Amino acid sequence: MTAKILDGKLIAQEMREEIAAEVAKLKAAGITPGLGVLLVGDNPASRSYVTGKEKACEAAGIYSREVLLTAAASKAEIMAVVDSFNKDPQIHGILVQLPLPDSSIEQEVIASIRPDKDVDGFHPVTVGRMMLGLPTFLPCTPHGVLQILKRSGIPTDGAHVVIVGRSNIVGRPLANMLSQKSALGNATVTMCHTRTKNVAQYTRQADIVVAAAGRPHTITADMIREGAVVIDVGVNRVEDKTAKNGFRLVGDADFNEVKEKASAITPVPGGVGPMTITMLLFNTVAAARNLRPT
Repeated sequence: MTAKILDGKLIAQEMREEIAAEVAKLKAAGITPGLGVLLVGDNPASRSYVTGKEKACEAAGIYSREVLLTAAASKAEIMAVVDSFNKDPQIHGILVQLPLPDSSIEQEVIASIRPDKDVDGFHPVTVGRMMLGLPTFLPCTPHGVLQILKRSGIPTDGAHVVIVGRSNIVGRPLANMLSQKSALGNATVTMCHTRTKNVAQYTRQADIVVAAAGRPHTITADMIREGAVVIDVGVNRVEDKTAKNGFRLVGDADFNEVKEKASAITPVPGGVGPMTITMLLFNTVAAARNLRPT
């Protein structure tokens, strides 16, 4: 068996066309969805990610405004930018690119974002509403995973999903979303992490395995059952002297081995990654729509 490749680029493109059509409708009604982006410092990965988001916004017709602060920026300076976005009627969604140079202030900065503009889905109010199954912005990467499954015709209803990784960004929210009584959920979820003994005994039982541990080759072929679906959220740099920049990107699953046993698998790159930005656009449009006069 050779796995079907779940093409995140293609699914993302389909969704971005839908988003662009919705933006056009909003503009016809006098509303241009707007995203405010704050980047602190010069982290190359963050810079690249923000650039990708700005290009995606432009292609979809979404207004975006970036504020760049140096790594030495104070908490007061960062908070002032967030406050300006909070008050700006042109800005419907706010993205503070993480990590911040001073990670100790991240939670305070996130909490200062207006919940109705929290398109990243990290504000405590947003997380609480998600946990209760109330309408809210869903965090982008987990939501992207659910859209890949849905649009690839892979049912979660009644499925046993094993998530390897318990981060607040992916593992925990995804477990909650999959277990909820909804069209994208109704799964039985097992979460594994660094303290789980014999992770393979759980992953071998799974219909769907989500690799979100942040470590290459965490999921090997012997850890999944024949015909399982593997969603690889990991993005890891590994040395590759044949590559122009000296490294290549790999996921948390051993792709070449696992694809010969799984029924479907997301590649890295080109799997979950493109969906993360797409769901940010999705949330920004939703934020603008909610502010639409009735």
